[in-house]
Amino acid sequence: MSSPALLVEGITKAFGNHVAVDDISFEVPRGVVYGILGPNGAGKSTTLRMINDIIAPDSGKITILDGMTPGGAAAQRIGYLPEERGLYPKMKVAEIIEFMGELRGLTRADARKRGGAWLERLGLAEWTKNKVQDLSKGMQQKVQFAAALIHEPDIVILDEPWSGLDPINADVLRTTVDEIRDAGRTVLFSTHQMEQAEKVVDAVCIIARGKKILDGNLREIKRTYESAGWIALAWGEPGKSAEVLATKTLIAETRAPLGPDADAEVRLAAGATSDQLLRELLQASVALRKFEVLSPSLHQIFVEKVGAEAAVAHRTEAA
Repeated sequence: MSSPALLVEGITKAFGNHVAVDDISFEVPRGVVYGILGPNGAGKSTTLRMINDIIAPDSGKITILDGMTPGGAAAQRIGYLPEERGLYPKMKVAEIIEFMGELRGLTRADARKRGGAWLERLGLAEWTKNKVQDLSKGMQQKVQFAAALIHEPDIVILDEPWSGLDPINADVLRTTVDEIRDAGRTVLFSTHQMEQAEKVVDAVCIIARGKKILDGNLREIKRTYESAGWIALAWGEPGKSAEVLATKTLIAETRAPLGPDADAEVRLAAGATSDQLLRELLQASVALRKFEVLSPSLHQIFVEKVGAEAAVAHRTEAA
């Protein structure tokens, strides 16, 4: 079995008396899209900067690919898009892509060829001779995205990559992330936009106030929440369902349906299962038109797990 793309073990980072990252651990398998998610100020960017050796953790250990630690050797195999974009505004678009490629060890000719291909792919081919300052914020972001990928890194790290992108360019970014994963490489990104993350991630680490709240495979996390979550129901004869839905050992709560094709949505009681509910409804001769275990969104899981108050960034004092 191959080693993970990234292994983070108990990293902590404080700035003065504020603990930005507090004993966080997670493992990123190879060939996946992994999201570090949480509200602004949760410690996401600080975590990515430690992985990139921009700052060092106060304690803990980071292992990259085959036993490397953050530093020069690992950097050659990482593509990094920082939250604070860093392009030279007076350089031409083609020139800065070429320059970034050479910094990553490419020859000038190879950097020019790869840069041109990326600019074409991202819809920027006609802007190659323009200065960076002539581009919109979203277009500049795509230029820096190309610069992070030009050397075909094994791990791509993107800090708040959807910030400032319109819906069309957000789709372009998501498509490119999918292609990187399909090629067997690993993408690690941070965002507070749960809706964007849910469209691309395979696994997540959710953090709030510098602490890990939840991590794991997204599908498995959702399956866990589905088992004790809401079920949408629709039936032909309302009267026959009433007795079953009044059973306190089965149903904890009933609400009006959020979707247009259901008659009600119910939340299972503690210890009850969807199989039990279905069996009881069928035994009561309820003519079911719909029985759907509703899958919670990533945002709903986050709010339920940490609460609205915990989703707000607060200072955490060092001991």
